Amino acid sequence: MSKLTLSPNKRACLEKLSDENGIISALAFDQRGALKRLMAQYQTEEPTVAQMEELKVLVADELTKYASSMLLDPEYGLPATKALDEKAGLLLAYEKTGYDTTSTKRLPDCLDVWSAKRIKEQGADAVKFLLYYDVDSSDELNQQKQAYIERIGSECVAEDIPFFLEILAYDEKIADAGSAEYAKVKPRKVIGAMKVFSDPRFNIDVLKVEVPVNVKYVEGFGDGEIVHTREEAADFFKAQDEATNLPYIYLSAGVSAKLFQETLVFAHESGANFNGVLCGRATWAGSVEAYIKDGEAAAREWLRTTGFENIDELNKVLKTTATSWTERV
Repeated sequence: MSKLTLSPNKRACLEKLSDENGIISALAFDQRGALKRLMAQYQTEEPTVAQMEELKVLVADELTKYASSMLLDPEYGLPATKALDEKAGLLLAYEKTGYDTTSTKRLPDCLDVWSAKRIKEQGADAVKFLLYYDVDSSDELNQQKQAYIERIGSECVAEDIPFFLEILAYDEKIADAGSAEYAKVKPRKVIGAMKVFSDPRFNIDVLKVEVPVNVKYVEGFGDGEIVHTREEAADFFKAQDEATNLPYIYLSAGVSAKLFQETLVFAHESGANFNGVLCGRATWAGSVEAYIKDGEAAAREWLRTTGFENIDELNKVLKTTATSWTERV
């Protein structure tokens, strides 16, 4: 597999998004539907636009001084883009939140009034797009998804802005992604999708991916049913690394801060040369309850203490586990 070739501007943008060691330690807060659901746990009324915007501003204001960049959405995240630390890079999400639950197809869809050009004009250093992909879907469906990603890749080339593709693997026939049944097939699903989208025709610069196993079902991590031994899990991490020539970063998938950090150590020990993370709820989730129950000052206090600890611990782990994306270009 040949190395990724970057234009001077794409390279400059990636440098802005990463730390001085070429590691992407990015804060993800492009959640929309998931954020509404989190907020709804602590209040009876529907979360307002103002609430969602303000919480994103608070997180950006308090935590981007400790992150290399932040991922936000153009729907509720634009005020937060103005609160970023001056050294922090900015990624903006281009996809609509969620998917049509009446079908198993999970078709991709761009935000209606956005384009790569508009995202760039907003000051972003990268376009991020999320795709649900099942390698075992019909060829007809997967060709439709691939064509869609080709369009975004071409847009990003035209605008000379990095393209981060976030792949969420799934199985059309297994409804519960947290089940042992899905844990058994997850490695093949995740690694298979990465292989597909490493093809240069998609013009992707960085893959944002899941770890290849559900660690809760790995020996030594979970306390319930075991699906994979540690050796098997380590082999999947190694296979994931070998599946792509592109820089790749891990998403935190809503697990706890501690479990995510332990997973990164295990990934590194298994031979995964990942290039950083886009970590969301594992860093900021607790601020939601503080904000809803006690307001802005309480949320800031949570972010300055527990939130800071989460991101600081993560940064320490990244220093010893992640490798520079420059080794892949």
